Parts: sequence; C-alpha cells; structure tokens
Amino acid sequence: MRKFLQRLLSSWIIHLSNKFSSNPNPERIHEALDKLYKTINDNPGKRGLVFEVNDDHKFIIFSDQHKGARDDADDFTLAEKNYLKALQYYNEQNFHYINLGDSEELWENLLESVIKHNKETFEAEKAFIAKNQFTKIFGNHDLYWDNDPLAGFNLTRLYGTAIRIYEGAILRMPVKNGKLDIFLTHGHQGDLQSDGNWFSKWFVSTIWAPLQSYLQINLNTPAYDNQLKTVHNTLMYNWAITKRNMALITGHTHQPVFASLTHLERIYMKLKKAKDEKNTSDIAFLNAELHKRIKEGDQAPVFGKYKPVYFNSGCCCFSDGDITGIEIADGLIRLIKWSYHTNTVPERIILEEMKINDLVDSNLFNG
Repeated sequence: MRKFLQRLLSSWIIHLSNKFSSNPNPERIHEALDKLYKTINDNPGKRGLVFEVNDDHKFIIFSDQHKGARDDADDFTLAEKNYLKALQYYNEQNFHYINLGDSEELWENLLESVIKHNKETFEAEKAFIAKNQFTKIFGNHDLYWDNDPLAGFNLTRLYGTAIRIYEGAILRMPVKNGKLDIFLTHGHQGDLQSDGNWFSKWFVSTIWAPLQSYLQINLNTPAYDNQLKTVHNTLMYNWAITKRNMALITGHTHQPVFASLTHLERIYMKLKKAKDEKNTSDIAFLNAELHKRIKEGDQAPVFGKYKPVYFNSGCCCFSDGDITGIEIADGLIRLIKWSYHTNTVPERIILEEMKINDLVDSNLFNG
C-alpha cells in the first residue's frame, strides 16, 4: 500500500511543496537584510560577528542539516555519514566551522528527540568549539535557539560550554581594490512562509511530518541539481547586486548556488560560449549534459550580464545522502560536495571554485 501511495502521490506532493513552501517578499527580504547587515556592522557581537580575515584563515560553511529523530521523516539520516567525515576533515585542517542555520529540525521534533539521536554529530561539532573555531547561526527551523528562554541552558547541555547564537556574520577580507565583506545569514528573512510563521510550523509538525514518515519521501533532490535558481535565491541575488564590495552567502533553499549560478545555469552558459567559439566537441558534450537534466521543450534562460556575488551552501540532507557546502581558503571560494557513492567512503569533491579577488565590484560576467 505504501509503495502504491508513493508512486501515486510523490509527484503531486513535491509539486505542492515547491509551490507553497516558500513565499518570499522582495521588500521584506531587502529590508531585513539591510537591517541585519547594519546591526552586525555597527554593533559586532549583538546579532552577529565580524571576522577580520587574512590569508591564514579558513572557513567551512554548512547549513540545513535538519537533524531529526532517525525516523522515516528524518532527512538527515542518509547524510550523517558524509557530515561526520567532513567535520573530521575540516577540524584536522583547522577550518573555522560556520553552521548557517536549520541544523536541528525543531518544527517536526521535540528537542529531546533530536539530542538523543544526534549525539555523535554534536560531539563532532564540539571539537571546533574546543579550538574556538565554531559559529552557530539560527534559521527558521531552529529559531528556538534565538527566542526560547531555555536555549542557553540546552546549548550548554549539548556542547558542554556556553556558546552564543547569532543571526549572521561578516567575513571582512583584503582584496586587490580594498576590502570585501562576505555577509552570511540563513536566508529565511522576508519569506512569509518561514520567517516566524506559526502556521507553517504547525503544518510541518502536525500534517507534513507524519505524512512524510509514512510515505518516506525526501523532497531534497540530489546535490548537483537540475534547476534554475528558485525565486527566493533570485531575490537574494537581486539584493546582493545592489551592494558595493560585498558577497552574500545563505542557505535555506537547499539549492546550491555558486557565483550567482546553479549548475544547470552554468551548463547553459558554457554551451553558449562553445557555440560562439564553434567548439564542436564541447558543444556535443554540453548538449549531452543538458539533455540529462531538462525536459523536451524547456527554453534556455537569458542571462545578460551578471555579477558573481551570491552563493548558497545547499544542504546536508539531500535524498542521495550527499552534502554540499562553501569553503573559503587559500584565496579561493569553493562549492564542495561530500559523497560516498563512488567507493562507500565519504570523499570531498570540488564542484566549482574561483578567486576571492574576482568577487569585487569591477567584475561583470557575460551570460
């Protein structure tokens, strides 16, 4: 019966989720991001930290683990193996870990259930705290950490020491034309379905979680996904391009974005370049890659000029167990994936990378 309902309802449920799970409002998004950036910049430590970054600093940004209770509604279950191996690697390499929100799934689960079933992951995160290399930022699904009077007590229980929770952070780093601010926040601000919305929380915990548990449906498509940017990611990009000497990194949408483009968008752009250069071998390869990912009749998007100022970390709960994140190290920013599908052992895979200096205002790329 369950298999029959999966086949019958999966496409419909995924369609409805994509349509109704996000309701971003441009004015609210821009106002919220402006306010948060100003607050962090004017009062470091109040709502977020400002890091003065040099060439010796290294950062790893993961978001959206949605750690649950290891039941059939727990999207993190398959990804835990990759997550633990990744944290071991970054701790050994002396990275600072920025957890960019929705780490714990507290809309669907009681905190005690999450603590009980995720002890190993909390221990792995504690290793960064011991080195003063851990920053925890809240999202909408773990907003509890920001607004519950017992949050501080429970964080101390989890990590063995008191830690602060923030809404964002700024990485301020020298570049060839001065300084660049990389602004980080979860990204739910201004989304009417997510930003403190009690109805969304009730629906997820009361209706969606039991249905997902029964049908065993994970809505998070594999990490190198086959989509153009979501509306929410586009609105985040539209905010970022209005700023000078700034790049924006968020999570929330579960859709990896690198230098303002998804993987599918990057294929379209490479194909256009190959056609302009009459490179027949690249044209054949990219057309083959494209047709794996699109439906017949899909139209190529029109990009024009774009600025590589927006990044999204993706998530740590993809349905194939992969996780994605953003690395900042050695003068580079990278989109990385951890996967255990090649030989069952989690491995780090660089999906995209570019020089930090190429993020400055003077660079416009042709689409």
